[in-house]
Amino acid sequence: MKDYILNTAASTVEALYRFFAFHWEVAKRLARPPYYPTLIWEQMDRVGVDSLPIVVLTSFFTGFVLAFQIGYALMRFGAKLYVGGIVSVSLVRELGPVLISLVFAGRVGAGITAELGSMQVSEQIDAMRALATDPIRKLVLTRFLAAVIMLPILVVVGDLIGILGGMLVSVMNLGLTANFYRTSAVNALVFNDLISGFIKPLIFGGMISIVACYFGLTARGGTKGVGDAVTRTVVVSSVLVFVLDAFITKVLFLLGM
Repeated sequence: MKDYILNTAASTVEALYRFFAFHWEVAKRLARPPYYPTLIWEQMDRVGVDSLPIVVLTSFFTGFVLAFQIGYALMRFGAKLYVGGIVSVSLVRELGPVLISLVFAGRVGAGITAELGSMQVSEQIDAMRALATDPIRKLVLTRFLAAVIMLPILVVVGDLIGILGGMLVSVMNLGLTANFYRTSAVNALVFNDLISGFIKPLIFGGMISIVACYFGLTARGGTKGVGDAVTRTVVVSSVLVFVLDAFITKVLFLLGM
């Protein structure tokens, strides 16, 4: 039992060391060119534009259901006029960044791991090294920068679509006018809400891309190993989204934001 605990602890420490050493290797390359702008642009299209339909769909129904639940709860107290403000603040500060990041991890993170994992098990990564091409700079850094740029944009679009979904419910079911809902939604937002809603997807985008690339480049054991790596990417990214969300929220509150 003692040996089992020691071996498990040693394996965990070694895995954490390799994980954070990978972060350090990416950070070192981030500080100096080349950056392969053409590849970054291609990745922005793949991780951003191609994710737009599922982000729009998820955000619209999130705002739709949120307005329904909040609206009928507030109607009991005669306070349905506050629906627009509550929906917009909830989406911008919390629900938008977290839910869209989870969707991003499931679609983009899993895709990156599957792609890099397939290259790893078919020895294409070793071939790149043999040709003096740095796989971290060409494969990892380009995907990292694309995710950091595109996830905040996706969250902004998702927030607007979610607020639009809430407007539909407010007009059709709660008896509010579209102009009143729009005014209350805009007036409820303050500068700190926008900052909070921008910082979170910025950090989540970087984290998800790094986790996906790490598990892709360390995949072993053929197609089964690639499948296991994809599962680990989705699980680890999802857990880290919630952990980082709690940490960032606490820090922002301590800073008065």
